[in-house]
Amino acid sequence: MSHLPTGAVRPAGTGERTPARVLAAVREAALAGLSPCAEPRAVISESWTRTLRLGVDPDAGTAHRILSADEIEQRRHSTPLAEVLPSLRDGLVSVADATWHIMVVTDAEGRVLWRDGSPAVRRSADRVGFSEGASWAEGTVGTNAIGTALVTRTPLQVHSAEHFVRTLHNWTCAAAPLHDPRDGRLLGVVDVSGPATSLHPATLALVSAVARVAEGELRTRHWEAVERLRSVGAPLLSRISGQALVVDRNGWTAAVTGMAGTDRVALPSRVRAGQVWLPALGLCELDPLPGGWLIRVGERERPAAANRVVLDLCGAQGGEVTVHGQAGHWSQRLSPRHAELLFVLALHPGGRTATQLAADLFGDPSRAVTVRAEMSRLRRTLGGVLAHRPYRFADGVGVEVLRPGRAADLLPHSLAPAVLAERG
Repeated sequence: MSHLPTGAVRPAGTGERTPARVLAAVREAALAGLSPCAEPRAVISESWTRTLRLGVDPDAGTAHRILSADEIEQRRHSTPLAEVLPSLRDGLVSVADATWHIMVVTDAEGRVLWRDGSPAVRRSADRVGFSEGASWAEGTVGTNAIGTALVTRTPLQVHSAEHFVRTLHNWTCAAAPLHDPRDGRLLGVVDVSGPATSLHPATLALVSAVARVAEGELRTRHWEAVERLRSVGAPLLSRISGQALVVDRNGWTAAVTGMAGTDRVALPSRVRAGQVWLPALGLCELDPLPGGWLIRVGERERPAAANRVVLDLCGAQGGEVTVHGQAGHWSQRLSPRHAELLFVLALHPGGRTATQLAADLFGDPSRAVTVRAEMSRLRRTLGGVLAHRPYRFADGVGVEVLRPGRAADLLPHSLAPAVLAERG
């Protein structure tokens, strides 16, 4: 069985506060390929379908290797989440402890890095494999707040038998994704979990609010680092003739001379010192600085025209674009939204208006302003690769799209109608 039955429209659907026995009946009917007595929530139904396709055991989940203590420590030290762990604990642990819950923080793969809260609930969590180093991705334990939030990139509460694996039906979980404000990269998830009998409708709102506070703290730390870099870069640029910028490791501009300022320069995925071709600036010379880069822009204001673009959508974090031109090639990872936009433009060589793209991405043509803002950012990044009126790849640029082996794995986080149609 690979898909849930559609059936007729039922008079009522399930929700977080639906009695556990009803949720269990809905799940059993879905697993058996029968029409359930009530419709599961759309986000749960879609997750169940993915989980069935992944072959997860509905009784016990999929066996996996627990990370060693050394591997856990290595991941803890390599993630920006360690910087905001005190804020997450301050906002959630006292509440979790008082209500017989635990707070869990995972990385972007769903691996549990930190766990705190009620000792009794932690012991219960150990019995279902909810321990540090364990994988809580959908491919391991099926539908759950952590793994499903990693896929949908949105806050989510999963209650009782909405969990795909039977051994988790005594649990309720609320999770919110955490993103790096410097580049939009998904860092992981913060989650509060506890007994299903302790479901509280405000838990998800609390977890989401604390996640936003943590992201705000990361944003503040980022701009403080940019300010420190500016104090180093501004005196350096005052001694340079011509066009030059000082940027941090993520391309955010700290200082500029001889040219119009820009918020951010798109750096290659594997940036290195020396001569580098940047589609938005041309041939540049990069020199390392503490915490960033000095970019000296070459005489040519723009690079020679690009002739080929490769859009690689086989990765799980959104995808990567590689631009080829006479001066070389350049690669950068894409945010999920930019991956969607470039994919839709690749599907429509003749171009799309902002209104059409809004319908493609959001199912809402009125969101054209949002599309224009995103396309403006993309065009600053990709230089002459993209044209507008309508939005499209520039004339003479060949486009190759690398898709995952299974259509269902195409941009798995995306809810864009155009992407859903291609998966189907």
